[in-house]
Amino acid sequence: MYKYNKILVGLDHTETDLDLVKAASDVCELSGSKVVYFVNIIKDINLPEKLMKEFPHILDQAIEERKNNLQKTVTDHFKFEGAEVVVNVIVDQGQVTKTLLKHASAEKIDLVILGRKNEKKGGGVLVNRIARRAGCSLLILPKGSQFSVSSVLVPTDFSAYSRSAMEKATMLVKKSKKPGKIIVQNVYQVPVGYHYTGKSFKEFSEIMKDHAKNDFAKFTKSMKLDGVNIEQIYTLDKDEDIISDIYKAAKKIKASLIVIGAKGRTATTALFIGSKAEKLIHVDEEIPMLVVRPKGKNAGIIEYIKEL
Repeated sequence: MYKYNKILVGLDHTETDLDLVKAASDVCELSGSKVVYFVNIIKDINLPEKLMKEFPHILDQAIEERKNNLQKTVTDHFKFEGAEVVVNVIVDQGQVTKTLLKHASAEKIDLVILGRKNEKKGGGVLVNRIARRAGCSLLILPKGSQFSVSSVLVPTDFSAYSRSAMEKATMLVKKSKKPGKIIVQNVYQVPVGYHYTGKSFKEFSEIMKDHAKNDFAKFTKSMKLDGVNIEQIYTLDKDEDIISDIYKAAKKIKASLIVIGAKGRTATTALFIGSKAEKLIHVDEEIPMLVVRPKGKNAGIIEYIKEL
């Protein structure tokens, strides 16, 4: 699993910036990051031509003022004790999603950190767009939340994507100076036609649970989990809604962070991170979430940026 050497933090010049800057500090501490880009995008503004002639430097001055304000926020709240980190504050103008992705691609970013405002149900449009299109991992911080690895939920189906999520969660917890634990959840289902075996639903669900436990043992066999506090949760999905099962578990155990694996972004999967990851991003409006995505699989990034 690659390190988060280069981080991009999307700021929006609101009170949520403080939480994002602090989260970046914590991630740098745990990941040994080398460079952080704090990026704010001013949306395109079409000013009347007469006004532009009268005040030709109005946009440049606005950008400079915004940059100075954000620079102060970063200076006051980015507290990282460790190896020196190069900090860059960038204010750009353009379409927000497209411009953020442009900077993420140009700087070969390993992790994008974004805030999520929850004023209305179904919000988070920017987060969903970035999650679909970014060729790297994504940390989503809902409004008012803090980044912490005290209680990390890792939903797993024992796939390669889940392995990446598990390895990243383990690394973060190991590096943390504060105690933390990982709760690994597998949501299992009873297959259609189970009754042909002569077993009851309850009996066959126990068989599936035992298989899941065996799969977990194989899944973690080669992982370096020494010294990590790990709990296992096995959840029977009774209504074909795995995402609700995951989110209910996260709320019940008061998870401080959800870490989930996502598909790599290739030319053929430009707008696809995996249905489970995408649905969970859409549902989760309260708990910070780290979407772990393989890097180096972002062929065609310029082409799909042009299509946004």
